[in-house]
Amino acid sequence: MSYKIISSQCTACSACEPECPNVAIYEKDGTFVINSKKCTECIGYFDDAQCVAVCPVDNTCVIDNSYPRYQAQA
Repeated sequence: MSYKIISSQCTACSACEPECPNVAIYEKDGTFVINSKKCTECIGYFDDAQCVAVCPVDNTCVIDNSYPRYQAQA
């Protein structure tokens, strides 16, 4: 799975962008977006997803169930 940002809740504070170890977060049309192809849920980097940890608005960075769970490469 990947995380996604609920655009209607995003305040465009940019707190998440520099925290992403995969450079998967970027600004688009005044809010931030997570590139699902780059998102690893911070597995292998942190115990918790950093976008969730730093977002000032609860439940804005959420799991996107339309993608399979990330599998670390062996």
